[in-house]
Amino acid sequence: MMENLIITDEYPGLIDEGYRYRLNGNLTCTASIDIRLDKKLYVQGSIEAGWSIKAGEYIEAGGSIEAGESIEAGWYIKAGGYIKAGGYIKAGGSIEAGWYIKAGESIKAGRGILAQLAITCKGTLKVKLGIYAGVCTWREPTADEQTITCGQLEGTVKYGTVKLIEEAK
Repeated sequence: MMENLIITDEYPGLIDEGYRYRLNGNLTCTASIDIRLDKKLYVQGSIEAGWSIKAGEYIEAGGSIEAGESIEAGWYIKAGGYIKAGGYIKAGGSIEAGWYIKAGESIKAGRGILAQLAITCKGTLKVKLGIYAGVCTWREPTADEQTITCGQLEGTVKYGTVKLIEEAK
């Protein structure tokens, strides 16, 4: 049986920087990662879980964030690389990726979504403020990299091209 990884302020290698906790390197688990901290967690590398990643407030990585199932944060999810989940991605605040954002099911943000490349989900893409895709600052994005692909859209696209997909009947 796989054990979930629970991150508390006593986790080995965790550095308290006053306003946040920092972990050098990568954070990986074949099961789920449950972040139980009173401040945000910044992982210098990537965060990867076989099942889900959950935090009461913040999930932030200098690299990518990936889960076989879901990624959920009470406030925001931010990655220097991509954000990818086999299931859903949900944040009470914003979702931001230096590359692309991809979910096998839905993506929901209480505020806004920003991806320097494409945003893709098979289900509903829901946001209260704006959605920005393809605002790449490190090279000229292709037309496909400026695409927001989803089954249903609830919110305003501020930048990017929307492509709605139909469910298989």
